[in-house]
Amino acid sequence: MRTLRPEPVSLPFPLPALRRRRPRCYEEWVALKRWGRLPSQERSVIGYQLRELRETRRLSQADLASQLGCSQQAISQAERWTSNPTFNFINRWGEALGVAVEVRLVQN
Repeated sequence: MRTLRPEPVSLPFPLPALRRRRPRCYEEWVALKRWGRLPSQERSVIGYQLRELRETRRLSQADLASQLGCSQQAISQAERWTSNPTFNFINRWGEALGVAVEVRLVQN
């Protein structure tokens, strides 16, 4: 038996943009970034960017922690979606991995 599907209906008003209410897991974030489908507001998740950088250098959290003189737990906490590491910590992370850290303010 065939079911009938209703015709799409146009709304007289635009729907609001839906914002993500919970963090993505790291694996999903990386996949969306690789596919070019990562929403613009999620491109600057500093914790995931730090993790991605560490993983491209093939370092464990413990190895990086020993280079930075901190605990492995501090590295783990900095790599979370909701992390808020200090600029000094991010700068030391970049120096340890051989990259320059740049902060830009861009007017919308």
